[in-house]
Amino acid sequence: MARIEGVNLPATKRIEYALPYLFGIGLKRSQDILNKVKIDFNKRVKDLTDAEIAAIQKEVSSGYVTEGELRKEITLNIRRLQEIGSYRGLRHKKGLPVRGQRTKTNARTRKGPRKAGSAIALKRKVTKK
Repeated sequence: MARIEGVNLPATKRIEYALPYLFGIGLKRSQDILNKVKIDFNKRVKDLTDAEIAAIQKEVSSGYVTEGELRKEITLNIRRLQEIGSYRGLRHKKGLPVRGQRTKTNARTRKGPRKAGSAIALKRKVTKK
């Protein structure tokens, strides 16, 4: 089992598709890394030699910001936006979509589940006379 940047890569997957398990590395970056290190995309993680794993580890750690460092950087960027009081920072604080999406409908991912009773409270009860 290969361990890179503190993440265990799945042993049965091709290395091309296993590297994106690292936060901050997608399929394109994975292919770029493997081209630089000259490892075949079709090779399975369990078939990698220790030298190949070390080469991948060295390339990832020297050339890319991944895992904890990247999460920390993203958090600091969001905190900076909130502290300077920018529009984007306010949207992050309120838990609303940041990039101009509509919120009248949809936006459930950011807003969370619908609040129970909000639609019922608006309806007026009709009483018969």
